Amino acid sequence: MLSIIKDWREQRILDQSQFSQLDWLLAAQKIPILDRLTESELIHLFELATLLLHDKSMVGAQGFVITDAVRQSIALQACLPILNLSLEWYEGWSSIIIYPGAFKSESTTTDELGIVHQNSHSRSGEAWLRGPVILSWQDSKHSGKRDGHNVVIHEFVHKLDMINGRANGFPPLPANMDPANWTKTMESGFADFQQYPKSGLDRYGTTNPAEFFAVLSEVFFETPQKLVDAYPDIYQIMMKFFLQDPLQSTS
Repeated sequence: MLSIIKDWREQRILDQSQFSQLDWLLAAQKIPILDRLTESELIHLFELATLLLHDKSMVGAQGFVITDAVRQSIALQACLPILNLSLEWYEGWSSIIIYPGAFKSESTTTDELGIVHQNSHSRSGEAWLRGPVILSWQDSKHSGKRDGHNVVIHEFVHKLDMINGRANGFPPLPANMDPANWTKTMESGFADFQQYPKSGLDRYGTTNPAEFFAVLSEVFFETPQKLVDAYPDIYQIMMKFFLQDPLQSTS
C-alpha cells in the first residue's frame, strides 16, 4: 500500500513538472558527460532530477539568482550517481545552497596544547551531515565537461558516504558487495595515492579517505579511463556500487 502511494505521489510530481522532456533534453545537451546515456537512461535521469527539485529547496546566497538553467544543471549532475540507485539515497536533508563563487567556510580545531584555533577556508563546495549541500556556481557551471573535476558529483557523493554517519569513504553497500573487499581495495589505493601522484587524479584526494572516494567518483563519471589506468580494482568496485559502467559507452 505504501509503495502504491509513493508511486502515485511521484507520478503526480512528474506530471506537474514545470519542465518538459524537451526542456530537460536541451539542458542535458550542455553537459557532455551525459552523452553516454541511452534514451531510457536519460528519461529516468530527467525523472530523478524532477523529483529532486521537488524534494529539495535550492536557494541562492549572497544575492545569487537561481535560474531554471542553474536548477536543471545541478539536478541532472546530482542525480547521475544515483541513476541506478534511488532518490532515497538523498533522504534526511532538505536544501541546496548556491553561492555565486567560492565561499568562506569556518572551522574550529584544538591543538595538542588544548588551544582552540578558528580557521577560514575558501571552498567551491561542501556537504554537511544531515544538512545542506553548498556549491559555488562559478565552479559548478564548468562541471560535466569530461575534465575529471565535478564539484556537484563530489559533494553529492559525500552525501551518499554520510548515510551511515560522517563521511569516511565507506558508504552503505548493497548486499552483493563484500565490505571487507571495499575497505581493503580503497585503503590500498589511498595509501598508494598518498605516495604516488596519478595522471588526472586531483591530489586533494590525499586529504582523507572521504575525499579520496569523492575525488575518484568525479573521475569515475567524467574521465573513467583515468581511473582504470590508475586503479582498475577501484573502478570495478565503484562500478558495482553505482551500478554503472561509464567507460562502456564513452566515446
